[in-house]
Amino acid sequence: MSAEYSFQTLFEAFTTQLAAVVFYAFSFNGVDIPLVMIWLISGAIIFTLYLGFINIRGFRYAIGRLFAKPERDSAGEISPYKALTTALSGTVGTGNIAGVAIAISLGGPGATFWMIMAGLLGMSTKFVECTLAVKYRQQNADGSISGGPMFYIKAALDKYHLPRLGSALAIFFSIAVIFGSAGFVHVNQGFVQVESVTGFDQPWLFGVIYAALIGAVIIGGIKSIANVTSKLVPFMCAIYLLAAFVVIAQHLTAVPSALLLIVHSAFAPDAAYGGFIGVLIQGFRRAAYSNEAGIGSSPIAHAAARTKDPISQGFVGLLEPFIDTVVICTITALVIILTGAYQLQGLDGVQITSGAFATVFDWFPIVLMVALLLFGFSTVLSWSYYGLTGWRYIVGTGPKMTTLYKILFCGMVSMGAVPSIMAVFDFIDSMIFLMAIPNILALYLLLPEVKADLNRYWQNRVKH
Repeated sequence: MSAEYSFQTLFEAFTTQLAAVVFYAFSFNGVDIPLVMIWLISGAIIFTLYLGFINIRGFRYAIGRLFAKPERDSAGEISPYKALTTALSGTVGTGNIAGVAIAISLGGPGATFWMIMAGLLGMSTKFVECTLAVKYRQQNADGSISGGPMFYIKAALDKYHLPRLGSALAIFFSIAVIFGSAGFVHVNQGFVQVESVTGFDQPWLFGVIYAALIGAVIIGGIKSIANVTSKLVPFMCAIYLLAAFVVIAQHLTAVPSALLLIVHSAFAPDAAYGGFIGVLIQGFRRAAYSNEAGIGSSPIAHAAARTKDPISQGFVGLLEPFIDTVVICTITALVIILTGAYQLQGLDGVQITSGAFATVFDWFPIVLMVALLLFGFSTVLSWSYYGLTGWRYIVGTGPKMTTLYKILFCGMVSMGAVPSIMAVFDFIDSMIFLMAIPNILALYLLLPEVKADLNRYWQNRVKH
């Protein structure tokens, strides 16, 4: 046995075991329910109730805060709007196209209803995360801002007189976000769609070009990333949603029936989809995987926002799951349901969505390809910054170590299109969801503090 083959075998075995632990599920009526998903969703429910449905009563105010000008002398590097678009670029990705298709193919149309419900609940989680990220952020010697769960995890445990545990969990989170930042899946899915549409079959060349484009942006830090994503996110969403609306318009008379099917299937689903629990789990799982509420990734971007009051950015942050899940994922679901693409056999993920678009015009998969490439590219940009923040938390904020990370990151991206790299996908997913464990714990510990800050803010700014 060669050393290379031995290492690959050991790595695949380790990855399989790690994924089995992270995504451990117990069976209920024949349906597997992952514990990590319960950890995320139960947190979202508790945060929503404890904060008096801030996701609903604060929604209108949040829209107003999104376009408000930063106050003078506000700390931070980017505007609240750019912080949101940077965070959105990290969550609005291939999952909004391929992941929704998988959820509906496994859970039926009713999964869409529970996906929306989970998205609405996730807004409360984002509110708490983003508030704490701004509150406990730090300014570095070079004037840049570092913030995110690693900082408020440490602060939370310090308050409960457990500093060593706080330090350990903060480092654990940082390590997980570093490994989770590798953009393999987005590069790979982008290449698969390009190959299927154009016939281009040079994965290494695709990866090198992709990495070069990423490097050209991330070399300028969060300000450069935010400048790109603030323009890219509205553009890519407009392309995708416009194409989706064209498909929906072709089936406009069937929209009411599709909506009724979604609601009916959510509560009285076909046994083929695992019954009521199966449909609910598929919807909740897709929402949790898509908007990443509770994972702790987006707060890293929101921490850089120019604002004086953390609660203000919390309001901006709660819009993220609404845009990502309630709007974009729901539009994708409608396209798939209206065209019946989810019932096609032999298709998986992005192929289902591509097939739905192809029912209108043969060339529509090209539009989907462009949208998929932009979605994936923007996600890799944001996650590069998340990984860098974790890296700097562990090794320091010096320019040499920062440059080293960017070089290593681009090198990893360049390999993402190679088919054999698929073996690491489970490892990356495991790292991402491991981030939720210390993050949600810290949110629970600091929740009373967030509520007190919210009440003060609501009295002083919202009602007067």
